[in-house]
Amino acid sequence: MSLVDVSPSYAHLAALSDEHGVFEHALLAIPRREHGYCVDDVARALIVLVREPDQTPQLAALAEVCLRFVEDAVTADGRMHNRMAAGGTWTDDASLGDWWGRGLWALGVTAARAGSVDTRQRALTAFHLAANERSPFGRAMAFAALGAADVLTAFPTDPSARALVLDGVTAIALPSDAAWEWPEPRLRYANAVVPEALIAAGVAMDDPRMLRHGLSMLRFLVDLETGDGHLSVTGVAGRGPAQRSAQFDQQPIEVAALADACARAFDITSEPEWRDVVASAWAWFEGDNDSTTAMFDATTGAGFDGLESDGRNENRGAESTLAALSTYQQARRLQVSLRVTRAPMRVPA
Repeated sequence: MSLVDVSPSYAHLAALSDEHGVFEHALLAIPRREHGYCVDDVARALIVLVREPDQTPQLAALAEVCLRFVEDAVTADGRMHNRMAAGGTWTDDASLGDWWGRGLWALGVTAARAGSVDTRQRALTAFHLAANERSPFGRAMAFAALGAADVLTAFPTDPSARALVLDGVTAIALPSDAAWEWPEPRLRYANAVVPEALIAAGVAMDDPRMLRHGLSMLRFLVDLETGDGHLSVTGVAGRGPAQRSAQFDQQPIEVAALADACARAFDITSEPEWRDVVASAWAWFEGDNDSTTAMFDATTGAGFDGLESDGRNENRGAESTLAALSTYQQARRLQVSLRVTRAPMRVPA
């Protein structure tokens, strides 16, 4: 048994970054500059950097780069660009996809938790601008609701945040089948953000029914994504009610979303089952998974891009690296005991 008790390495995240932002993709460990940056990943990076308790000048400087990126992505009407070329030019039209929701989430976390008053105020200003809009996409609204719930922890009467929380959870449909306690016909990606948004909104709005609904939905998801004593999460193809066997091309973002949601559930309820899931999430990265393959490089802090039936995708892009770092943060914060310390990669015959 071991404990996650030290700060993770941010070396690979730093290697993926420059003065503009965090590069989205990597070929093995080398940034693919030609693919540029996206708000999706820069927002994830900002959340991880702001949450890190052991701040350094280097981390603070990278957080400033990420905040400027997200601020610049927000247009006057509250929409957001997502994609920027390596030279620093936006290459898409501003819109309201998942990146808009993730941007609001990152701005909300920064407005509530950043160490600098000026940084918190800048993030809140950008949050209010983007919070004027509403996305037609449920995932985007769930991400945005998490950011709004964070704002309400610091500014309990903020009207924009309260309205966004309510609209965010309203976009989550009630499950219609008692045997499939999920608001969509199939599980998709970053699934735990849906119940986490309900849990966060239930607390923010002092709504016990909403909180219970979110916890019940999260418990359903955990049960579905656990097999043979470890996490066996939904692959990129999604999962429907009849699909119970292990899937592959499992994405680290799915595990990180579970860790975030269950850490929040534990903070609220103190029920040990939620802390146990956070332990399982970190154990997944350590190799307690369907391929007995480590998905985290402790030396550099890199996460690998996908779990396959015979090993892993060796590329170490931003999303996977940030998923690993985020899960590490939650495991360390809750001081979970690990069932494994390092599982070797299973090499196919």
